[in-house]
Amino acid sequence: MSVSRPLDLPPITEALCPSRLLLEHVTSRWGVLVLIHLLHRPHRFSELRRAVGHVSEKMLAQTLQTLERDGLVHRDAKPVIPPRVDYSLTDLGREAAEQVRTLAFWAKERMEQVEKARDAYDEARAADHDSRAS
Repeated sequence: MSVSRPLDLPPITEALCPSRLLLEHVTSRWGVLVLIHLLHRPHRFSELRRAVGHVSEKMLAQTLQTLERDGLVHRDAKPVIPPRVDYSLTDLGREAAEQVRTLAFWAKERMEQVEKARDAYDEARAADHDSRAS
């Protein structure tokens, strides 16, 4: 028996769906921040690391490599001494970054409502816990 899904939902609910993996890359903790920062202009690795903040070199390198493999980020290594590598968005990456930025603006605009919902949830859980403890 197969599980049905709404017609307007892409098959991201299926574990092996390729678009699900891409969505995970784009919306990952560091993927979101990298894409948004690269929307403004190309960055060198160290610039991007400072701009993103609190990301290890290893995680940033992995994120960039993943986004490059997906065709969202372009890595431009210049044959100079010392080596210079710039990262920028491809057209596909710019499109993804604009979608992610829209979500980020939505989150910022709705944060007050989210905080109220969290507080109400926490209060209800605490009251439920207190009533069970009595």
